[in-house]
Amino acid sequence: MNPKHTWLVLLLAAGTAIFARADQTAPSADERFQHLSDDYIAGYLAWRPATGTGLGLHEYDGKVTDLSGGSLRQERKRLHHFDRELDHFPEKSLSPQCLHDYRVLRTAIADELFQFEDLKSYTRNPMTYANAIDVDIYIKRDFAPLADRLKSFIAVEKQMPAIMSAARANLEDSLPRPFIETAIEVADGAADFLGKDLVEALKDVPDKPLLAEFKTANDAAITDLRDYVAWLKQDKMPKAGADFALGRRKYQRMLRDGELIPISPERILEIGLQELHHQQQVFIEAARVIDPSRKPIEVFQEIQSEHPTAENLIPDTRRDLEAIHQFVIDHHIVALPSDKRVQVEETPQYARATSFASMDAPGPFETKATEAYYYVTPVESDWTDKQKNEWLTAFNYYTTDVVTIHEAYPGHFVQFLCEQASSATRLEKIFGSYAYIEGWAHYCEQMMLDEGYGAGLTNVDPGAARLRAAKYRLAQSDEALLRICRLCVSVKMHCQGMSVDEAAKFFQDNCYYEPKPAREEAMRGTFDPGYLYYTLGKLQFLKLRNDYQAQEGAAYSLEQFHNEALRHGCPPVRLLREIMLKDPKQWDELF
Repeated sequence: MNPKHTWLVLLLAAGTAIFARADQTAPSADERFQHLSDDYIAGYLAWRPATGTGLGLHEYDGKVTDLSGGSLRQERKRLHHFDRELDHFPEKSLSPQCLHDYRVLRTAIADELFQFEDLKSYTRNPMTYANAIDVDIYIKRDFAPLADRLKSFIAVEKQMPAIMSAARANLEDSLPRPFIETAIEVADGAADFLGKDLVEALKDVPDKPLLAEFKTANDAAITDLRDYVAWLKQDKMPKAGADFALGRRKYQRMLRDGELIPISPERILEIGLQELHHQQQVFIEAARVIDPSRKPIEVFQEIQSEHPTAENLIPDTRRDLEAIHQFVIDHHIVALPSDKRVQVEETPQYARATSFASMDAPGPFETKATEAYYYVTPVESDWTDKQKNEWLTAFNYYTTDVVTIHEAYPGHFVQFLCEQASSATRLEKIFGSYAYIEGWAHYCEQMMLDEGYGAGLTNVDPGAARLRAAKYRLAQSDEALLRICRLCVSVKMHCQGMSVDEAAKFFQDNCYYEPKPAREEAMRGTFDPGYLYYTLGKLQFLKLRNDYQAQEGAAYSLEQFHNEALRHGCPPVRLLREIMLKDPKQWDELF
């Protein structure tokens, strides 16, 4: 070929390649982020299959997390990989929705890394392994025939030896004593549940060979749990230490990276103590309305005697839930996106050991078992009359209604309904903020009473209405005091050296708890420092509402505020402020 022709052919080929590349538009930042987040979610759920099942994604049924040392190292490495990818991502090129999702994902990854590196859930907390298999998820919801769910559960139980082996290999030589004590209690309770309540729940399965396979796997899992308890007592308890505290630096990281709260622990404690004093005054003033001649705690104990009988506990709770639901509608608290209702039922026998009252809503991607249950734990027939009465005092009409508001209307259940009906992205529906979820439900308790719930449920004279409202306020204040004490104790234990005994006394002195439940609350604070988020989340919602009302002026309505707050998933409230408030100067004003 003529050299001139050769150069012409090469030039034409190069030009064709240039034009071909120009026709293939490079993926946008949004597309790149979507691909990255999809990859992260796929790996996230593959390593946490029980989470996938809980979300309603049943391709994960029958699987458990591989807790071996190699798997832990690989998952931690994966988290850091995605954290670095996001760190170098051109976030300023993202659309507003993708930028929001980007920041939600960053906080979710930060929270996972916090579990690995600061809480050290897999190397310092033996509860991680005592709780490693989730039985409840296969029993409580009919997303598949019981026989199929039982097969999945058998597959899970068969992996118990690997879990127990991982515990012995991964856990540090010396562990915090509160962690060991709680893990022993959890593992013993799990073994009791598997051997009694679960067997009872499955006794009517007609497939006898399948039931026999279950019995073999279940007996082995029970033995593994009992052996784990013995190992903790014999090997770990003698070497137990008292060092459960995170320390100030890690605690501040928890606040900043997981919930976008850039405030020092000292300032958080100051806010908590101020709120504690305020709420104690609310408690005292409500008690004075009811009976000024008696101590406030005596007044509260007196109203606890106003409770249903054992026979009427479920019917009365069901009746009062309907009244609360109607109040939400009549007073335009929030626009309910569907007619779907929550069903009040007795807590299943297998779950009664650990539940007082609870909300069981389906996962956001569940398409089969879509029922929602509000479970209330009744008295047991073999209890003494004294035990039955003590249990029912906790279900006094005022406290029970406050709990129903928290769990169902307009608390957790309504939040679930709104999220499910919203256009929230898949990422927004998978990852949720502790402070948003519990803060919203706790905020609802006070908000509903502020809007008149309780006083408006009687047709008698104003004095009687005022008395009734004071009883509701006393019960709601008692719930608030518990959550505020959690905040104060969390900071004090993890940043200021407060002991478990001192924390228990703080609960006794400041929210009037008896010694046993006070110690249980203190023990929880050692391994769940995030339980301060009930109060922090509530306070953030109150501040956001005030700022939103000032911004909207005459156009503001409470319903409008709630509708907007509930249609973006459950992000850190700091991100919700960016969506709802127009003035960037207000975004960091969290409290």
